[in-house]
Amino acid sequence: METRIGIVGIVVESPDCAGRINDILHDYAELIVGRMGIPYRERGVSVITLIVDGSNDEISALTGRLGRVVGASVKSMVTKENRAEL
Repeated sequence: METRIGIVGIVVESPDCAGRINDILHDYAELIVGRMGIPYRERGVSVITLIVDGSNDEISALTGRLGRVVGASVKSMVTKENRAEL
């Protein structure tokens, strides 16, 4: 299967949605290589960054579910290379 390495950035603007975000991340744990979360108290938000490794469909499904969480903003970037061929 073709896999790609990607980065997902999540800005949590409402603490009420943190539980929902963690539930989704748990559902996609097999894609997550690394995770860092930082509370940015001065701005009243938290920032979560993920390193992911999966197919385009899998990464899109993860970011799609995260993007539908009210109170969070999500952006992602994936490599162009086909990891299966390297």
